[in-house]
Amino acid sequence: MTEIRKNELEGVLEIVPKRFGDDRGFFSETYNRKVLQDAGVDLDFVQDNHSYSARRGVLRGLHYQLPPFAQDKLVRVVRGAIFDVAIDIRRSSPQFGKWHAIEISATKWNQFLVPKGFAHGFVTLEDDTEVIYKTTDFYSPEHDRAIRYDDPSIGIDWPLGADELQLSPKDLRAPPLADADIFD
Repeated sequence: MTEIRKNELEGVLEIVPKRFGDDRGFFSETYNRKVLQDAGVDLDFVQDNHSYSARRGVLRGLHYQLPPFAQDKLVRVVRGAIFDVAIDIRRSSPQFGKWHAIEISATKWNQFLVPKGFAHGFVTLEDDTEVIYKTTDFYSPEHDRAIRYDDPSIGIDWPLGADELQLSPKDLRAPPLADADIFD
């Protein structure tokens, strides 16, 4: 049976699907809409994304899309491990600016549900890490946004030092939360 774990951020969940293994390998049902619906999560995923990071220390984020193309994300790792972060960026939320992080790995076989209204980012903890995530809306370049990964007002405690990180030019140019286009 799939285990669903809550945390201090409303709507952000860790999901751990059951794996059935024997000497041949394993089988796992990694997504079941009914299981999530029974847990109060009713999402319609429309797109799957797959990222590969060759090296430990690749940081992707903090990303999100604005309405009407805001996305819920269900993130899992099929090879390697990541430190995965969700930040509440809804100005009207009592949890605004708060973040929660977990380690997701192929070994732990866990997943991270990041709802609309949250920025999302991760750093790879191992070489050759592959991340697959589902989204509830399609990619829209016009609505795509980012927040600076090291914004002191958020204070994410990344497990690697700044000198170990590899970021895209887009992520290096991202504004701090105070200057970002975010949710009301």
